[in-house]
Amino acid sequence: MSRKRTLATAVVAASLALTAACSGGTNAANESSGGGDALRIASVATDRVGVEALIAEFKKSNPDVEITTSFADTDQYQGTLRTQLASGTAPDVFFAWPGNGNPGSIEVLAPTGYIEDLSDRPWVKDIPDGIKPVTVVKDKTYVVPLTFAGIGALYNKKALADVGGTEPKTWTEMLTLCATAKSKGKALFALGNQTNWVTQLADYALAATLVYGKTPDFAQQMTDGKATFAGSAWKTALDQYLEMNKKGCFSANPLGTSIENAISQVASGKSVGMIHVTSGLNQLQSEAPSGTEFGMFAVPATDNAADTQMPGAAGGSYSVNAKAKNKDLALKFIDFLGTPAAINIYAKETGNLPGIPNDQFQADPALQPLVDAQKAGKTVPFMDQLWPNPKVQNVHFAAIQDMFSGKATPDEVLTRMDEAYKSN
Repeated sequence: MSRKRTLATAVVAASLALTAACSGGTNAANESSGGGDALRIASVATDRVGVEALIAEFKKSNPDVEITTSFADTDQYQGTLRTQLASGTAPDVFFAWPGNGNPGSIEVLAPTGYIEDLSDRPWVKDIPDGIKPVTVVKDKTYVVPLTFAGIGALYNKKALADVGGTEPKTWTEMLTLCATAKSKGKALFALGNQTNWVTQLADYALAATLVYGKTPDFAQQMTDGKATFAGSAWKTALDQYLEMNKKGCFSANPLGTSIENAISQVASGKSVGMIHVTSGLNQLQSEAPSGTEFGMFAVPATDNAADTQMPGAAGGSYSVNAKAKNKDLALKFIDFLGTPAAINIYAKETGNLPGIPNDQFQADPALQPLVDAQKAGKTVPFMDQLWPNPKVQNVHFAAIQDMFSGKATPDEVLTRMDEAYKSN
């Protein structure tokens, strides 16, 4: 899934900050040297715990390999990665997004020759058909998908019990629960729309049911020019997003709240939950007091519980730099990532399901709703993975922030997205 493109004027500063402040490992001082038994790996900050667990496992059988790591918040990471790839200073192995829709996605990176063709790797044959289309570009595989992620309502079980609530199954029940939580001094959902990529999560959750559940071929209709954002149930999704805000479903001042603050609100029980990517579960668990239990439910958008769908798609994925300093070692590491043992470690540590399923994985009980939705065919792809260019998502982020500040209506948001969709 993806995030805002860093402004061009900030890219150099972001690159320096990433190298200076976010590096680690056994040879950080010589990070740019490459070659030999040295390997450089970069990822988004939210997946740091997963990467570090994988490195520890890899080094058990490769103790002489020196590995350095870099991590950054998603918007900074994307801009920095593109700068490094263009200048020939990118890491050997790095986090890349499946499909299209953002500057770090394989549909954007592969045509430039930045990432290695992985089609002949042993794990490729095991990629599920449901996510295979977003791992390939022109029939060539460019990422190993480590996780299957979802978007839903992650919640603090004690906080829900404190307000006397139960998981809502319908739109009306959810609005009622918003009012109940508010009367008890809590918000049902913490919302950190100051962090631009967070702006998309609630309307993705609603659009899964209202748009893609009702019209399964909507993405193809958009591709064929037979549908538009503005002429679809995306309008209903944005109207409901605003209605939730007006009825007190969200924490105060979403545009002044960061994702870090939102996570803290839920971890502490100040807010009941948050509409978030499943990878946020490990962040909630690490910040919450010991013994805190979390649950999850699909966000309902209609008053027929059977309608409800969840966004679910290939999540954390990794590519190999086509100009890696140590290509053989980079491919050895990427093949390690494709093993069931590595996939299970990463999925567990990041709070997701395995991107390549296997019988050895035991899902966190909090993720059972996503497991059930996947088995029941009640998931739809993350919307941006099927958009034709990164501009749509960038426009989406900015327009949602404008909508929350009263500077744009839902119709204006969708018109902007349609214009971006049609642009090259």
